[in-house]
Amino acid sequence: MMDTAPRDNSTSDAAGFDPHNWPFFWMTQAVGRYLQRLEPALKRVDLDVSRWRVLMSLQQDKATSVSEIAELAIVKLPTMTKIVQRMQADGLVTCEARPSDGRVTEVSLTERGIAAKQDAWAIANKLYVQAFRDISADDKTRLNALMETIFGNLSDW
Repeated sequence: MMDTAPRDNSTSDAAGFDPHNWPFFWMTQAVGRYLQRLEPALKRVDLDVSRWRVLMSLQQDKATSVSEIAELAIVKLPTMTKIVQRMQADGLVTCEARPSDGRVTEVSLTERGIAAKQDAWAIANKLYVQAFRDISADDKTRLNALMETIFGNLSDW
């Protein structure tokens, strides 16, 4: 009988590597599929994934710096600056210098941005429910804890 149990690729050499036994393969595949489904749904409400990331990073009554948004969205600061500028031109956000440090640009949602965030959330949440339909609340909690641990482990690199 052939052994079909997944192998731990961390102990094998590259010659025996099977991406299907590599957790990062499945993480990337899941995120890639999620974004493939999210993008066309967002287009129906005149948004894209970049704008969605910004909208989801902002709280309704709290300004957030461009650098904080970039960190949350895992986007380089110059790229995030351009995204925020486009969103400002679209009337989704406002930008102001931080009173305590004029070098920091703070971003806030406009009324139009709040409405867009609600539209984006409805789309993303519907996709989330679909993706996790067969997964228990306990498993979601464990998955989040595992991902947070992996994230922390990579911070030490």
